[in-house]
Amino acid sequence: MAATTTFVPLEAYLRSDYEPDAEYVDGAIEERPMGQYDHGSWQKALLLWFANQSKSWNIRVLAEYRVRVAATRYRVPDVTVWDRALPVEQILTYPPLAVFEVLSPEDRVPRLLRKLADYQAMGIPTIVVVNPETDTIYRYQNGVLTPSEEQACPGSECVLDWERIRDLRD
Repeated sequence: MAATTTFVPLEAYLRSDYEPDAEYVDGAIEERPMGQYDHGSWQKALLLWFANQSKSWNIRVLAEYRVRVAATRYRVPDVTVWDRALPVEQILTYPPLAVFEVLSPEDRVPRLLRKLADYQAMGIPTIVVVNPETDTIYRYQNGVLTPSEEQACPGSECVLDWERIRDLRD
């Protein structure tokens, strides 16, 4: 039996609230996996890390902030970091400095890779995936997901001190 997808007009998606927020991909609503404790702990640590330096690095940071990656695609990264000099938008329409995805047990590789490719196509320079189960950090570049604890965030003053970020988890 083949799965069917119901087309949802973009305007309906943009007017709707989803708990948790869902993503919009070419007319289809994609539910995001629910995070568990480890997911939330990593998300909180990343938010604290960037929030504590937001003024000195001239950035803004939010969790689960809708990003329009293409005309018919809206993604919701776990953590988004963008330049404070740019205007605040209800839905981000320009490439942020960095996005972070924290894996949940329900995440599937093909869907994750499509999402990361959308971020790259938008021009986001730093795309990071955290696997809380193995405590592994990955960078996504040129279609490849590679273990990396690189500390630089190109195009910004941000630095990722992974040991200190790990210490911010509960």
